[in-house]
Amino acid sequence: MKKEPTYFFQKFTSSQRIGLLILFALIISVQIGSQFLPATITEESSQEKKEWLAFQTKIDSLKEFKTEYKQKIYPYNPNFITDYKGYKLGMTVEQLDRLFAFRKENKYVNSAKEFQQVTKVSDSLLKEMAVYFKFPDWVNQKREYTSSYTPFPKKEKEVIVVKDINHATAEDLIKIRGIGEAISVRILKERDKFGAFATMDQMQFIWGLSPEVVDYLNQYFKVVDVSQVKRININEATLKELSAFPFFNYALSREILIYRSMNGKIKDSEDLTKIKGFATDRVAIIALYLNF
Repeated sequence: MKKEPTYFFQKFTSSQRIGLLILFALIISVQIGSQFLPATITEESSQEKKEWLAFQTKIDSLKEFKTEYKQKIYPYNPNFITDYKGYKLGMTVEQLDRLFAFRKENKYVNSAKEFQQVTKVSDSLLKEMAVYFKFPDWVNQKREYTSSYTPFPKKEKEVIVVKDINHATAEDLIKIRGIGEAISVRILKERDKFGAFATMDQMQFIWGLSPEVVDYLNQYFKVVDVSQVKRININEATLKELSAFPFFNYALSREILIYRSMNGKIKDSEDLTKIKGFATDRVAIIALYLNF
């Protein structure tokens, strides 16, 4: 008997045949699609590259007009340069230390030349910095007067009427050379803080008053009426009361309480110097505001 041939699809069921046909159709579709896909990607990639190149050209053109940012420097008094400002201006640590040591002696530089003598900065750095130096008005007036001196008829000696600093007004203070409206208000606020000044030595600790201006103040003012001075009993005051006292902060107030608890009463200004953190350069002034 002749055996009839067996076809490939006859080996599968109807559902399996359908699945195979779908699979063949997908394979053919993928092969046909792959013939067009690279061209599309290449075309899109080429277009994107053109756009990026055009954008890069714009960036390069903008770079040509880019200017380096420089922080604006405002006029300043070289006597009050801080560590950070000095560093930004190009000063070395040694140069700053020389200036700080000079200022610690309550001395002031009044010219660019004197600033260089104290700090030892180079001529090139001084040339850059001196452009922004701003000294108090009375220094500039003094410099102008000296450089353009012409003899004047001799005046009669001024009769100085000394006033009580604790009764002085802002108008009285402004009459002093080197004191403007802002500094006069600062002096009065300092006086109100303590009730009254106990000594003229307090002037040297008011910010903005140069030694020369302090000398002028001592010529025209003195301490007379101290009835309004606010005093505090350092042996009985609480931590809160001590912290509210203008010369003390919280940390120093705690040290005062610790000293009292370990050593008993504070007897005099000499005992104050034994307290940790106490400002020894102001002991004599602080003692005038204390009751022992």
